Amino acid sequence: MIRLIGYFFGLSAILFFGAAGAAAIYLNMVMKDLPDYEVLASYAPPVTTRIHAGDGQLIAEYAHERRLYVPIQAIPDRVKAAFISAEDKNFYSHPGLDIMGLGRAILVNLQNVGSGRRPVGASTITQQVAKNFLLSSDQTLSRKAKEAILSLRIEQTYSKDRILELYLNEIFFGLNSYGIASAALTYFDKPVTELSIAECAYLASLPKGPANYNPFRHADAALERRNWVIDRMVENGYVAKDDGEAAKKEPLGVTGRKNGTYLFASDYFAEEARRQIIAQYGEKALYEGGLSVRTSLNPKLQVFARKALQDALIDFDIKRGYHGPINHIDIGGDWGPALSKLDEMRDVPEWKLAVVLATDGKGVDIGIRPEHDPAGKVDAERVRGRIDDANMKWAYRSSKSLMTKAKSPIDIFQPGDVIYVEALAGKPGQYKLRQPPKIQGGMIAMDPKTGRVLAMVGGFSYAQSEFNRATQAMRQPGSSFKPFVYAAALDNGYTPASVVMDAPFELQLPGGQVWAPKNYGGDFSGPSTLRRGIEQSRNLMTVRLANDMGMDTVAEYAERFGIYDKMQPVLAMSLGSGETTVMRMVSGYSVIANGGKQIKPTLIDRIQDRTGKTIYKHEDRVCANCNAADWKNQEEPVVDDKREQVLDPMTAYQITSMMQGVIQRGTAAGQVKLDRDVAGKTGTTNDEKDAWFVGFTPDLVAGVYIGYDNPQPMGRGGTGGHLSAPIFNEFMQDADKDIMPSKFIVPEGMKLIAVDRKTGMQAGPGDPNTIVEAFKPGTGPADVFSVIGGEDYATPEQIMNQSPQANDAVKQGQPGLF
Repeated sequence: MIRLIGYFFGLSAILFFGAAGAAAIYLNMVMKDLPDYEVLASYAPPVTTRIHAGDGQLIAEYAHERRLYVPIQAIPDRVKAAFISAEDKNFYSHPGLDIMGLGRAILVNLQNVGSGRRPVGASTITQQVAKNFLLSSDQTLSRKAKEAILSLRIEQTYSKDRILELYLNEIFFGLNSYGIASAALTYFDKPVTELSIAECAYLASLPKGPANYNPFRHADAALERRNWVIDRMVENGYVAKDDGEAAKKEPLGVTGRKNGTYLFASDYFAEEARRQIIAQYGEKALYEGGLSVRTSLNPKLQVFARKALQDALIDFDIKRGYHGPINHIDIGGDWGPALSKLDEMRDVPEWKLAVVLATDGKGVDIGIRPEHDPAGKVDAERVRGRIDDANMKWAYRSSKSLMTKAKSPIDIFQPGDVIYVEALAGKPGQYKLRQPPKIQGGMIAMDPKTGRVLAMVGGFSYAQSEFNRATQAMRQPGSSFKPFVYAAALDNGYTPASVVMDAPFELQLPGGQVWAPKNYGGDFSGPSTLRRGIEQSRNLMTVRLANDMGMDTVAEYAERFGIYDKMQPVLAMSLGSGETTVMRMVSGYSVIANGGKQIKPTLIDRIQDRTGKTIYKHEDRVCANCNAADWKNQEEPVVDDKREQVLDPMTAYQITSMMQGVIQRGTAAGQVKLDRDVAGKTGTTNDEKDAWFVGFTPDLVAGVYIGYDNPQPMGRGGTGGHLSAPIFNEFMQDADKDIMPSKFIVPEGMKLIAVDRKTGMQAGPGDPNTIVEAFKPGTGPADVFSVIGGEDYATPEQIMNQSPQANDAVKQGQPGLF
């Protein structure tokens, strides 16, 4: 018997040592392939880039994995308690492996052999960190062995808080959300510090299987799992029993958070900022770098700009009639599902898609597109409404889309037609007809002192068209380019009182062709001052002026202002026939508005990396003594402005004064009505294909154009003065209503002299029809009446007929140039 016992003991010993040796050999092989766990010390996961407005409001987020990294000190204890209770209740006491939990898992798995059930795991939080960061998810013995060894080593190297921090910032929560901070925003639209017990418990239930506990598709399972976590929190002493029971009675409360842009009307701005960041730092930095981007966007001005442009586009469009339905659906049964499948313009929330249910002579009955819940389920409620005749009259009274003249809604709408409508304020169930306009446009508002873009509208709706007409559309600026021609002249010896011939002009082109530009309206007024030329936007005067000083000079100034990179020096370019963008035009006008300083237009004020280090800032001016430690009666610090002076400040004031006249009595007269100094210029291209207005006050520059994306005539009267100047006016009235009016500053040394409006010569006391002009030192009104470009047109007698003062000059033997 003793021998038998000894025999079995010896055999057991051999087997034990053999197994131990095999295990040692196996573990040695496994350890040779272990990844370096020390990389966890420099863990830098992909983090969401967040773009903010100038006032700090969130505009947009960009990420492949939506994650916001938060240190463990910023995570509330109740959040930690929820995850420890759900995943690893002995986290703070085990060495990386939970032996008791592992034993229970083995027993359960042995009992489930042959049942087809998935094996039960006993991974600690440390093991999950090892697997998620350093290993694959393969269900193999080798991987589990590596996981166990790494867990023990991680525990020896890092603190428990560091391990929990890595875990909570890495795990996937579903809905493209990674990390606890992102999950709190995604599911409850609140920061992690504001999560309730029930919300913490629900988020802690998700790592086990985000798809299995989706709050929209598996709400019952999600609620059950959340309540189980709450029970574990109570059991482990983290939550009082009464608080736990109260938390279990709460609904899931998942609100969901939309992707894309968060700030109303900012889509075009956000997309332009996104493109600029990619161009400067690359896609990886944008989608994984966790950048914090502070932009120049002013949310209030953005809303004002959007409204001003949309109002004008809608007004223009409805005068051209009804385009027809957006779509057509079958309304024989439940029309809700079919209508709900059609996408609305999400950035025009005032408008709703609707289907025509019935028509009569006094209006139409409509059904409003039902909403979806986050799971995509169509709302069961069917909202109906009515459009009365008075709120759709424009559609059939002025419609050009019908072969026959429509007299009532019956003639133009059919049941099943899908249209846009807008609710009438204060009249439940009453709507007015809307339609996305075919006409488009772009608008920019800018701070002239810094070049910061404060508002940007790239079209009627970003959802309708992502093409940004403020930065991407290359359009002819027409006469809105003329101030740069006149600025070049004023900088090179001409004065506002210089006289140019406004008369027919012809240029012989190669091949025998003749270029003969005309004024808008076809008339001409003979000798006129530069001021009158810009106020009345005289093409013939501009061409003669450009021809007199040379197009090389005009091209140089256009490039200096940033209107073109390389301008072709041909006369037609002086009338704005080259293509440029709204952004460039507004930037050029900003140079005039700020007294001639070169600016660099920017949407981005500052960019910080994930650690908070500033890696970019737009402000490049230097103030060496602004951060003095204390006050010692030193001189007030001066900001060193190293920007290039591209235009004489006196020239800038002269052209500003002349553009004030555009608004007071020129092509924008009666269209811009502000209680402060304002200057600007209209622009209209051939056949009224583009209508521009760019203008400024001392503190704000704004520019706008409207036109069809495929340029085509907008009709007689489709000018910058009639179409675009009112947009500028509406925007500026809103933008400046809370700002004290200010004046354009006359540079020191300028002389203000009264001159005759027609001849530009100095006016005598009591002379009628005079105006005060600004002259630089050493210049003044001409003593001799002379006309630029008049030698091929006028005789002394013709000029005498134009002006009594010129008549006097000729009689005195001073005929000058004709």
